Amino acid sequence: MIKVVFFATPKIALKSLDYLIKSDKIEVLAVVTQPDKPTGRGHKLCAPPVKEYAIQHNIPVFQPDSIKKELEIQEELKKLEPDFFVTFAFGQILSKEVLEIPKFATINLHASLLPLYRGANPIQRAIINGDKKTGICTMITEEGLDCGAICLIDEIEITENMNYEELFEHISEKSPELIEVTLLSIKSGELQPMEQCCDNVSYANKIKKEDAQIDWSKSAREIHNLVRGLYKSPSAHCIFREKFVKILETRVLENEHKEEFQGSTGEILKISKEGIEVATTKGILLVVKVKPEGKGEMFARDWVNGLSGSIPGGAKVLIGDKFL
Repeated sequence: MIKVVFFATPKIALKSLDYLIKSDKIEVLAVVTQPDKPTGRGHKLCAPPVKEYAIQHNIPVFQPDSIKKELEIQEELKKLEPDFFVTFAFGQILSKEVLEIPKFATINLHASLLPLYRGANPIQRAIINGDKKTGICTMITEEGLDCGAICLIDEIEITENMNYEELFEHISEKSPELIEVTLLSIKSGELQPMEQCCDNVSYANKIKKEDAQIDWSKSAREIHNLVRGLYKSPSAHCIFREKFVKILETRVLENEHKEEFQGSTGEILKISKEGIEVATTKGILLVVKVKPEGKGEMFARDWVNGLSGSIPGGAKVLIGDKFL
């Protein structure tokens, strides 16, 4: 039986934790996660998903503000005598002292094909950059940012209209078995991790508020990728008639490379049951779903009908209006 301490915080790690807890080859000794944080308008303290799941299964939970500085927690972890630490979107950097606690190694699950997209937001960045594939890696955690030797890799295709939530789910589904096989293979000596190649290193910088603002002077393809990559987290957005509008779903029309269409960037060219056609510097973007300020998610055509219902002439009066 392999003894493990599981370091994780968000929902994406839940299926891996569940898998390891139910495995007859793994014993999860404890969970280490981030502290409870205030959320919502009432700023009510909310526990991380991983903590809630661990408590339901009677797994001890540690919540350090900084695992590097909290020596008491480090001592408690040493007493558990784990074979491995497993980290998956934990959210804190582990110090040399912490990494030396497990008998074999600390294994990190990273949601990219390393050395691509080291850092905090690899799933979003892969979609935003228009990549056709990504994947998951297990790696030996070292001091530094996602630079350790690679254990196992599993590639995942990114399809034309796949959004962040869908790719997130693919990664969540594929991760558990990869973690278990890595642990078993390292302990048995069957797996020899390979050092990362120094070529093609890139970083998935943290998503900033300004990153979500749509720039209509970019191509339809670039805006479509932004919408997919930031789907509901935090959502690409723009301004229309001085109101904040989140753009949740789009399509690049087949005539994206044609230059004959009329219209300046951000201008509404056509309205149909499929959505709103908007001009960009290169190509036309079909806006399918939106979340207007103060309202819920809806189809763009329904939003348009609601805006123009009291205006003579119907929805066509919107043609020529611009998203900013």
